[in-house]
Amino acid sequence: MNDRRAHWFDEAAGPLVRPYAVTRGRTSERRHDLDMITLVVAVRPPSGAHALEPEYEDILRLCQYPLSVAEISAKVHLPLAVTKILVGDLIEDGYLIFRSPPPAQTGPVDLQLLQAVRDGIRKL
Repeated sequence: MNDRRAHWFDEAAGPLVRPYAVTRGRTSERRHDLDMITLVVAVRPPSGAHALEPEYEDILRLCQYPLSVAEISAKVHLPLAVTKILVGDLIEDGYLIFRSPPPAQTGPVDLQLLQAVRDGIRKL
């Protein structure tokens, strides 16, 4: 954990700042429909002119290689909803890029394939 955040964390009690304070009261991500399996990666480091809040810096440090939003959430010890908002902010500011998961297949269902799978399961 970042030393600057150490005074906001109590080992017994956990975080001393509520998640809604980290997001400034926002409860949803602004423009991107981020899924928990959306992959994000940093495209530029934070500029020296703008000091980022510790949570944003932690996310940028982790995203030097592609990570899912769920992985980031687990590593920064923040709820998934909060992480989505922070990641969305970093995307808006040009620090991160993302790739959404492919859409679910909505075409016709192959009944023969499903029956073959069912038969295979029954044989187990």
